[in-house]
Amino acid sequence: MVKLSVIVPFYNVQQYAPDTLKSLRANAREDFEFILVDDCSRDETPDILARAERELPGAVHVRHEQNGGLATARNTGIDAARGEYLTFLDGDDWLAPGYYEQLLASIEDLGCDFVRTDHVQCTARARSIHRVPHGRRGVVLNPRDAILPADRSTSVDYAYAWAGIYHRRLVERGVLHFTDGLRTAEDRPWIWKLHREAESFATVGLLGVFYRRGVASSLTQIGDVRQLDFIRAFDQVVRETAEDRDADKLLPKAVRTYCAIISHHLGSIERFEPPVARKLKSMSAVALRRMPQDVLDDALDSMDVQRATRLRRLRRRPVSAGVAA
Repeated sequence: MVKLSVIVPFYNVQQYAPDTLKSLRANAREDFEFILVDDCSRDETPDILARAERELPGAVHVRHEQNGGLATARNTGIDAARGEYLTFLDGDDWLAPGYYEQLLASIEDLGCDFVRTDHVQCTARARSIHRVPHGRRGVVLNPRDAILPADRSTSVDYAYAWAGIYHRRLVERGVLHFTDGLRTAEDRPWIWKLHREAESFATVGLLGVFYRRGVASSLTQIGDVRQLDFIRAFDQVVRETAEDRDADKLLPKAVRTYCAIISHHLGSIERFEPPVARKLKSMSAVALRRMPQDVLDDALDSMDVQRATRLRRLRRRPVSAGVAA
């Protein structure tokens, strides 16, 4: 029986894939499988993965004939996974030796639906530890209780799928899959759904994932139209949270976070191509009008003057009928 399935999407990461695969080899165990999903790479990544299928114990190589994006690639891996537990890794990140054995032991000891972990962020030669924004460690809790408060960073803001491990029962309940086709912010609807619908979770102070930040091919570094998928992602968060039994409590957090992300993108709008920058403004203006207006008013009142002013100005911006539709 497979104990742990590790789902690793790859797309045009020939420079980094060897380090990722080497770290997986240092985490191999006879009851672990590594599902390597090539999302139709156009560089040497497919050849690297073909070799890994032969050389890495437990490797399963799956190739997309069309590029579908990270969310779709992860779903492919989930559908192929046979493990009692599942976790994720991105194709340009890497792991400490023996990390997965410790991660698996943590969730087996705690007996909960999922466990969240800290990670090491790597930008060029710099290293910094990033922790789950939840203070109680090693204690099983209700994940709904970790969504609030609205005006602070909480567990739903730590939206890294690879910073944790998840029991198969979440797959069977339809909780673990991602929204197909999202090109960015794919972790946001996912982490909110996880916290609304799972029954138990815990955080642990385990370090072992090294997250490579600032990769030139990463969508976070590219100002093209795919970045605007964050609007579709947060529309989903707000829509699904509005249907939740605790909508009156949870919506202020969802709306405030959405506003903060819009403001963040507007604050660095120069990195977008000019047509995309114009589309960002128009789509964001419409998104603000779609939000529950009383909740939006409260969210803007709670934000600092600079962000609130920027968003109120955008809210009043005229938009074309095509964008509004």
